[in-house]
Amino acid sequence: MNYQETLDFLYTELPVFQIDGAEALELKLDRTLQIMYYLGDPHKAFKSVHVAGTNGKGSVSHITASVLQSAGYKVGLYTSPHLKDFRERIRINGNCISEDRVVAFVERHSGMIDDLKPSFFELTVAMAFDYFASQAIDIAVIEVGMGGRLDSTNVIIPELSVITNISFDHQAFLGDTITKIAFEKAGIIKPSVPVVIGEYQEETLSVFEKKANIQQSELIKAYECIPPYWFSDREEFDLQGPYQPKNCLTVYAAIQQLRKQGWAISETALEKGMKNAASSTGLIGRWQWVTPRLLCDTAHNASGLAYVLKRLSELEYTYLHIVLGVLSDKDLTEILPLFPKSAIYYFVAPSIKRALAADNLQQQAQSYGLIGNTFSSVLKGLEAAKHASKSKDLIFVGGSTFTVAEIL
Repeated sequence: MNYQETLDFLYTELPVFQIDGAEALELKLDRTLQIMYYLGDPHKAFKSVHVAGTNGKGSVSHITASVLQSAGYKVGLYTSPHLKDFRERIRINGNCISEDRVVAFVERHSGMIDDLKPSFFELTVAMAFDYFASQAIDIAVIEVGMGGRLDSTNVIIPELSVITNISFDHQAFLGDTITKIAFEKAGIIKPSVPVVIGEYQEETLSVFEKKANIQQSELIKAYECIPPYWFSDREEFDLQGPYQPKNCLTVYAAIQQLRKQGWAISETALEKGMKNAASSTGLIGRWQWVTPRLLCDTAHNASGLAYVLKRLSELEYTYLHIVLGVLSDKDLTEILPLFPKSAIYYFVAPSIKRALAADNLQQQAQSYGLIGNTFSSVLKGLEAAKHASKSKDLIFVGGSTFTVAEIL
């Protein structure tokens, strides 16, 4: 198989949560551990930082990797989902795994795939860990896929665990209360491994403190840290989202802890890594200006969208055009009230099975005073917004990672 044929195989023959939804999800670690055993336990061959949370875990993972790279380390980075290319999920020092490596892994282990029938995510985690082990990296930054306790990435024993924040997302799998969701995220806290908590939340702190106490793990509260003076000059940071200061503070606390554990990370490396996180790791889709009048962001739940839409309201424009597409498992009663009624809407559906139909989104949005037309694709919606907008208008594309992916 060539690279495209290999991807087609992965997407059609393996259960993919991003495409198939709940039917593709099996939250337990048994099969991942079987795969690790088959591969020779690659997850034990490298040091790591494990990052969980509802929002910000992708940015925190990229920023942490960038700082470690700036300090001179060979750094693996595993994140999900990807936006444009499958290979974005697996990087070393910002460089994606090669197409040949992806093809070779699938071909070499076709027998195991037939026997164990892993999910797309389980196989992707295995591919990443096998690749990192083979490349003798110094450390990997591993982003949790969903939850934490039963996520496939949770077979590692990291140097440090990080939990960014907790809010409602994937309630059908993680629980219908903040404390239940926090319990699942706290599942990455390992015995005697320090854990950084990114944000103070009254409902969740006791959950984390209890788990850390049981595991005899030091708990570090990032929100109590005092950042260095250069934190205040946000214009020098290439990640400009309104949520990034909190993410950077979480990373700062994580780096301080790694320093205590003996990792050599100078202040110069810390500053350079934080300020150039997107360029050094290839992160896209976070408060990204595609053109001077076209902005996109992958925020897709209530807490993330609240940050983005507040910042959006502070920008200068005559009219705001919003190309909006969401997934069918989102609670629209939580997110639609956040959107401005004064905007002009272009309702779309990203081209995946889990997308909410554009006409369904339009109907529900109308009950919140959000008015606009439907379009047959994300690009058609964007084309209409560009045609209708004037020179001083602003176009925003969002609602889902998959909506944003189609315009980048």
